[in-house]
Amino acid sequence: MLPMFDLESQKQRGMMYRRIRDFFDGRGYLEIFTPTLSPTLIPEPTIQDFETRFVNEFVGDRDFYLIPSPEIFMKEVLACGSPSVYQISQCFRNSEQLGCIHNPEFTMLEYYTLGFDEKDSIALTRQLIDALLMDDCPSFMKEDFLVMSVNEAMIRWAGTDLEEHQDRRRLARRAEELGQSPAPDEAWDDIFNRIFITYVEPELPRDRIVVLTDYPYQIDCLAQRRPGTPWRSRWEMYIAGIEVANCYSEETDVEVTKAYYEKEYARLVSQRAGTGLPIPDVSDRFPTIEVPPSSGVAIGLDRLLMCLTGRKDIRDVLLFPFDRLMRE
Repeated sequence: MLPMFDLESQKQRGMMYRRIRDFFDGRGYLEIFTPTLSPTLIPEPTIQDFETRFVNEFVGDRDFYLIPSPEIFMKEVLACGSPSVYQISQCFRNSEQLGCIHNPEFTMLEYYTLGFDEKDSIALTRQLIDALLMDDCPSFMKEDFLVMSVNEAMIRWAGTDLEEHQDRRRLARRAEELGQSPAPDEAWDDIFNRIFITYVEPELPRDRIVVLTDYPYQIDCLAQRRPGTPWRSRWEMYIAGIEVANCYSEETDVEVTKAYYEKEYARLVSQRAGTGLPIPDVSDRFPTIEVPPSSGVAIGLDRLLMCLTGRKDIRDVLLFPFDRLMRE
């Protein structure tokens, strides 16, 4: 028997895509179309990848990977002198949970704005969501963002001032006071994440769009470090308590990028050695790309469509959710 399809959600998805394109085209952005299969990836130890193999008797065989994000290609385009760019693409993450907010294949909107920092991108993203509002969307989607720093959120909901807990041992003691049991060799960022996930995420308002800014510098990523502070120029957006978007002021220092790349690749190899999990090839070219001053935002469009239409389950906006395909 054929499944029942919610075709209304597909009409809403099509409307959302048209409005996204109108929004960025009207501001002079270039829509680009990059590959879904890549021979190399940015090393990300926390993301497991789908691997496949290209077979050809004339040019030989090579492993390829379904992209978890189009970032690696979009930054190459930016570095070649393009205007601000955007893209709607299919992305893939293996070993994802299956449920109301996770699907291993998902749709990503990613946009890079030349000359912007992450604070500029908050205002731009507010304008974008305003352009996507639908007649029956929850009323809180129309309200101003609740913007606070990660440290303010940690103080409010976990009683922990990160400025006073920059030392790993002190943060570990605070985690123990909160009932956590960090391992003796657990890194600062892992201890932070266990506190954040346990005490902050559950308390985020379910009737607001919350933007958490100024992430701790100890969480390695390609967002610029804010000079003279322990923070990075990064934010994450939560809608109804669900993480929907993140943003960086993109790192422009090639030496910093190279060091990050080497460290993350070493960590990835160490974690996956002997597990049988894919260890993707990494691009020798990518760490040398001189990314112009810009701010990049990535939005999960399936989750955003959920929130715009007041649905509670990502499977309600997907015609063929992964768990259904698994059962066939």
